Formats: sequence, C-alpha cells, structure tokens
Amino acid sequence: MDASAGKRTYRDLQQHLEELKARDLLYVIDEPVNKDTEMSALVRWQFRGGLREDQRKAFLFNNVTDSKGRKYDIPVVIGALAANQDIYATGMDSSVDGIAAKWDHAIANPVKPRLVNEAPCQDVVIEGDDLLAEDGGLVRLPVPLSTPGFDSTPTLAATNVITRNPDTGTQNMGTYRAGLKSSNRLVVRMATRVGGAEGYVHWKTHKARGEKLPCAIVVGCPPYVAFMGPQKLPIGMEELEIAGGLAGEPINVVRARTVDLLVPAEAEVVIEGFVDTDMLEPEGPFGESHGHVALEELNLPMQVTAITHRRNAVIPSYISQVAPSESSVIKRVAYEPLFKAHLRDHLGIKGVQKVQLHEPLTGLLRVTIITLDPETPRTEVWRALYGAASFKGDCGKITIAVNEDIDADNADAILWAMGYRLNPAEDVEVLRHRGQGHGPKRESTGEEDSTLLIDATMKSPMPPLALPTKPYMEAGKVLWEKLGLPVLRPESPWHGYSLGDWSQAWTDAAERAAAGDWPENGRRTLQRQVPANVTPETSVRDVEDGWEDETEWTKK
Repeated sequence: MDASAGKRTYRDLQQHLEELKARDLLYVIDEPVNKDTEMSALVRWQFRGGLREDQRKAFLFNNVTDSKGRKYDIPVVIGALAANQDIYATGMDSSVDGIAAKWDHAIANPVKPRLVNEAPCQDVVIEGDDLLAEDGGLVRLPVPLSTPGFDSTPTLAATNVITRNPDTGTQNMGTYRAGLKSSNRLVVRMATRVGGAEGYVHWKTHKARGEKLPCAIVVGCPPYVAFMGPQKLPIGMEELEIAGGLAGEPINVVRARTVDLLVPAEAEVVIEGFVDTDMLEPEGPFGESHGHVALEELNLPMQVTAITHRRNAVIPSYISQVAPSESSVIKRVAYEPLFKAHLRDHLGIKGVQKVQLHEPLTGLLRVTIITLDPETPRTEVWRALYGAASFKGDCGKITIAVNEDIDADNADAILWAMGYRLNPAEDVEVLRHRGQGHGPKRESTGEEDSTLLIDATMKSPMPPLALPTKPYMEAGKVLWEKLGLPVLRPESPWHGYSLGDWSQAWTDAAERAAAGDWPENGRRTLQRQVPANVTPETSVRDVEDGWEDETEWTKK
C-alpha cells in the first residue's frame, strides 16, 4: 500500500445518495422525526404496508430529534443500501442481473487497499474528555431505536466492524450490532455459532493472550465497502481487498488514531476502542434479522477511545427485523446466485434453473426453493435437494423442489405444488443433526434441529390449470382497464396453461366453444355414446381409441 493522494472513481455514501435521488429511489424528509419513536416505524411501513418491492425507497432524515428533545446536526439515512434490489444494484454500479457476476469477478480479482495520510473520515476527532461530556461522545450520534417497544437501547445496525487476526495480520470486517451504553461505552454482539463471526475468532485469540481486542466500528462506507459486512466470505479473506475488486481500483484506507487498524478513508463515522476480553455485559433485547426479538444476552463491552467523522457526516441504519427488510434484500441478492452456482456448476445438476430463498417472515434462512426443469430425472432432483440443504449451515432447514411453472415467491403457489404434486410417503425426507442456526433460541429443545426435504415437482403430466388461457385473460384485462376498475396487480399464475395431460381434440373443442359452436361439440359427443356397462366417471381414454384426435375415434 502506498500513501498517495488517493484519487478514486468509486462513490462514497453521499455520492451514492445523490445517485439514488437522481433515480427517484430516495425520499428526503425535512420535517422533524423522532429517532426513538417514529423513524423506524415510519420506514417499516413500506415493508409491511402491501407495497411492491419496486415501490420501496431509501429515506433520508435531515431533521432528527429524540424523546429528550435533542436536535441532531447529523442526518440519518435508512434503506440506502438495499431497500430494494434496484438500490443494491445502484450501489454496485450494476444491473440487478449483473450483480452475481460482479461478485464472482471481485472475489477472483481482489485489489489491495491504498493507504492515504489524510482522510475525510477524520475531519472531526473526538477524544479524551470530549467523549465524557453530557451530550458528547456516542450521545451526539443520532442512532435510531430499531424496534421501539422492545429494544432497550439505540443500536448501531449498519456497521462494518473491523478487527485483526494477531497471528496473521489480516483484518476482518463484519456487520455486528452494537448497543449504546454510555457516551464512551457500547456492547458488541458477535455470533458465536459455527459459521458465525470471524471477529469472535479474533476475540478468542486475544482473550487467550490476555489482551483486549482493538476494534473500529465503521458507520457509513462507500457502498462497495458497506456491502462487504453482510457478505459471507471465507475466513482469512480480506473484505477491503474484495471491495477493491468490486470497485476495480484500490479502496482508500487510513490508520485509525487510537487503535492499530486500517479504516476506510471515505467513511462517515468511525468509532475506535478496545473490546474487553475479561468481562461480558448484558446486551439487548433487540429486534433481530430472523424476525424475532433477541432477548438479553451477555456480549462484548467496548470502551471507546475515539470517534472520528466527516464534517457533513450521515449516519446510516438498517431496516432489519421481520423480513422483508433491508438486511434480507442484501442477503438474498448475495446468497441466491451462490446457491445456483453451487448446484449447477459445482455439482453439475443442469436441470436447476434458479434457487430462491423465501424472504417474507422466514428471512431467507429457513426455506429454500429450487426450480427445476420438468425433464430433470428424479435422482437429480434429490441431488439438488441434498446439495442445497447442506450448502450453508444456516440455510435450507426446509428445502423444496418445484417446477418452472411455480412462482417461488408466491407461498400460495408453493402450497399448491405441495398439495397436488407431493406424495408424503415417497417425496419427503427428514435429516437429523442440523444446527439451529440464526434464530430465536429454543432453550428446551437442545442445540440440534433437523432438515425437511420435499420433492414437489410433477412426477407425470397433469391436466391444465383451470383458468382462461392467456389470450382470453389478456383481453379481459383490457376490458377491465377500459371500465376504469381498480388497478390490477397480476399474481402468477394468472392464466391457464397445459401441464402435459391435454390433447389436440380438447383444444379443438375449446376453440369451438369459445366461438359459440358448442352445439357442434354436442353433436360429436352424441356419436361417442357407449353402453352403460362401465362405471360412470370412467375416463374416455379407457374406452376409446383415437380420443386424442376425433378424426380417428373408434370404440375399444
């Protein structure tokens, strides 16, 4: 790394906000909004108010207050990274469809960061006694209460927490929540479960050495850097280098003032300090990304030694908790391409068309849906189920295989496939010895969970879906709109289509009926009467030859 001027072409957070505004993806709120009671509830409504994903935007609050009557000179932005996939794609300087390829390229082509001597993130420095002032230190930061009514303290949620492995010297950057406790103390929660936080590994290493853990909590980064925190990378891989791969150039970094760490030079706020390795402190309750409130736990207290920030800083926060949320969009965009690549490229299951992680309420981690070509052999269907369920330890507790006509984002469609294409005795398998993963703790059930695999694909051709076919539904929609009826939001499936069990003769009869020529159909069926020596409800194909084509009809 060289201490050069640090010229860059990648956007910082504030340039990203300007881009969102230009694309009509940002609400700018200038009226006073209470960060403790109003802010999170307001933004939450666009996730729980029946809006489509493309109707969701980021919110920039320029006039932030709190329940004590404070007025803050630092704005707050919520949803600026991933209120919807278009916002995420804007931060990635990519189309939505191009995100996966950009991640793949970055991971394969990391770029080391560039060390600079001066940085915007250190325009303002708060140290020493200034951290202890009544309205100083952490108190002067407008950190929202994420889940009013349940959360016990304002919590930094949109974080990039930087620690270093003392043995290798590599830095890790993860998104870990940090609850405010005083003007110069907070408590950090790092996941201890298998596959959890690398920062926790660093904490354990320092604890074994009898040392405190140097830590820098970065709040507000250039999007390429911000996206690194939630992204799951192999332990030991430096996130700032992958961010450079995304940007196609080095990310500017600067030395922190009071801890031996490198932090993003264009960050909005950096909170420096040391995490205690001798003591733990109660933290929470806090509304978690799995959709339940995380109850009070003992976590890692951090003594703050410095706060630095830009002169015109903006504090970002996540909308998390019950999915869909900002955190679930971030994970979904990152995870789904990884699952598909694993099944298609690594396992060679060519029938896999896409993999979707169910988002509403379940929050991606519990239900995985694999869409397969209808010609996929049953053995490959099951290889896909096993492969998806085992790919990530915290995903795929319930893994379901469906065909391409099923909209995996529509839970009703999933239940439809399970109701009519599933034989539980043959198409369901339960696997034991699964970890509980990220979710509310069930203290009475031990540490193990299990996996449910479901093959809800069609095993043979089925009759068509009983809706008017596409041309008729399209014509009906035109008439609907001509009559000025309420705006439609078509839900898949919205028209009938063949599922394989259908004949040309039936198509011909349907066309005659639609043309008003149904008496002709009656004339033809009269010719096909048979003696009542078979049971009513016997299929015509059991008693006729040529039922597929009436020109060749004969009685068996």
